[in-house]
Order: sequence, then structure tokens, then C-alpha cells
Amino acid sequence: MKALIFDETLRLREVPIPERQPGTSLVRVNLAGICNTDIEITKGYMNFRGILGHEFLGTVVESDTSFLVGKRVASEISIPCKKCDLCDMGLFKHCRNTRTIGIADYAGTMAEYAVLPDENLHTIPEKVSDRKAVFVEPLAAAAHVLESVDFSSTDRVCLIGDGKLGMLISMVLSASGVDHVLVGKHSERMKLLGDNNRASFVSVNEADSYDRDFDVVVEATGNPYGLASALKVVRPQGKIVLKSTYEGTPEVDITSVAVREIHLIGSRCGPFDKAISFLESGLVDPTTLIAKTFSIDESLEAFEAARRSLKIIIRMD
Repeated sequence: MKALIFDETLRLREVPIPERQPGTSLVRVNLAGICNTDIEITKGYMNFRGILGHEFLGTVVESDTSFLVGKRVASEISIPCKKCDLCDMGLFKHCRNTRTIGIADYAGTMAEYAVLPDENLHTIPEKVSDRKAVFVEPLAAAAHVLESVDFSSTDRVCLIGDGKLGMLISMVLSASGVDHVLVGKHSERMKLLGDNNRASFVSVNEADSYDRDFDVVVEATGNPYGLASALKVVRPQGKIVLKSTYEGTPEVDITSVAVREIHLIGSRCGPFDKAISFLESGLVDPTTLIAKTFSIDESLEAFEAARRSLKIIIRMD
């Protein structure tokens, strides 16, 4: 099978179809999405080597769990050991020995086939198209902001970042009735947010005028400078939800966090059922974010396009 592999360099290779173990399913990948984490891995993030990818829509072709066979699926990305103390506490995605699909110690889904744990798989309703379903994993990550903060109707909310993840978070906030200021570099992207849009665009330069103004700030820039920007605009005792992951360590004024009593909240993977519900109900339509679809044979070109575009999709057939 063809697979996109990172091993110091990014290359498309022919490799054997993986062998299924008990408790796993062999999945034929239909579509795969490229996200900023994939791009950061090619810069050294997580020191990952192997098949990239964790955003996908696939069809189960072989499984011991008979009802899964023939079903379209997406997969949660964390694979816990279920033996450590953190797993015993129910903190499975924070397992001390966790493996993460396409990110840490587990082969990803930018390939024609993937073997994935049955318990990680979520079936996709017929009503949800393939092009929508490929967004389930990143949309779940976006929806996790709703679990990270209890938004009130009086909160002044700011979302920093109008890239791949930032746009999905804006859609989730709007679908949940949360008015927010979207700080970004691309005002033209506002038209991609759909009829439910409750965001007001502010350019990065204009954002400097918001001095300690927002109750809740969601940082989704995907770069080391996003946290510093969030610290400038959040009010004392306000909340910052951190969504960005990247290679390197940011230089920020941590003293201001203590002096202004700011709550920093990390936010990672999220609820797949909520994401699927958003898609099935039509409250969120992320397909407006697709810039281009490439074939697996064009995957290197696809990665280059992803560095300067919104969502790039790789088609496996």
C-alpha cells in the first residue's frame, strides 16, 4: 500500500498492508486531512517517525467486532495502556504510556490502510458526507473548548487565530450561541463561517487596542507568539484556553499570569459524539474550509499546499 512517511524527510512509499491484531480493525482510508500538528511533526515536534496522519474518514474492511465491518469510521487518537495510575483515575488521554495515532509510537492514517483499536472507532451516520466526516477529529478538538470553560451570556470572548483549528472553534462557538471576537490575519475567511456566524473580525494589528478586555480568550494560532497575544487581551482573573501545539518553547511573561491571577487552561482532544452531532444536525459545515483535494500520489505537493492554505485533503482512491 502507499503511505506518507516522515523519517527526517517526508516521502511517499510502498509498504506492506498492516496486520490486524485482536481488538483492532483493518480500515481502508478514504480521505485524510492535514493539520498543523502534522506540519509541526515535519519540523521535529514529538520526534515522531513513521506514517503521519490522524484526521481521516475510512471504511472498516476486517474486524472481530462484526457490526463495524462495512461501516464508515473516524478514530480517537489516544491509545492508553489502561494499567498506569493515571488510567486508573480515568485520565486515559493522559496515560503515562500513551500512544497517539500518527503522533507518538503508533502508525498514522495517511495511507491506503490503517489498523486501529476497535474501542477508538466512531461510526459515521449516513447523513454525514465523507467530506464532512473527515473533520470529526479536529472538530472534536474544537468542541473541547465548550468543556474547558462554562461560557455565560455576559462573557466577552476572544478567539485568537483564523487558521485551520481557529476557524473550526469559531464555528463551534457560533453553533453554541457564543458571540466572540475573532482575531486573525484573513478577513476574507469570515465568509467561510456560514449562516450561523456569531464572530466579529478584528485584525491582528487592531487587537493591540484591546487592553485586558476579555473574560475568556481562546488561543489557537498554532505558533509560539499566540500565548503572549492572549495575555495582552485577557482581563485580570480571566481565562485563557490554550489549543496550540508546536515545536519549540514560547517566550512569555509568566509573571503577569501570577500577578493578574489569570487562569491558564490546556485543551486537547475532545468529544467525538458532540462533533458528529454538530455535523449531522447541520449546525456546523466545515467543508467550506477545504482549499483543495489531492490524490495520495500528490501527497508531497499536498503538504506544501497545507503550509499556506486552510484544510487540505488527501484522497486515497
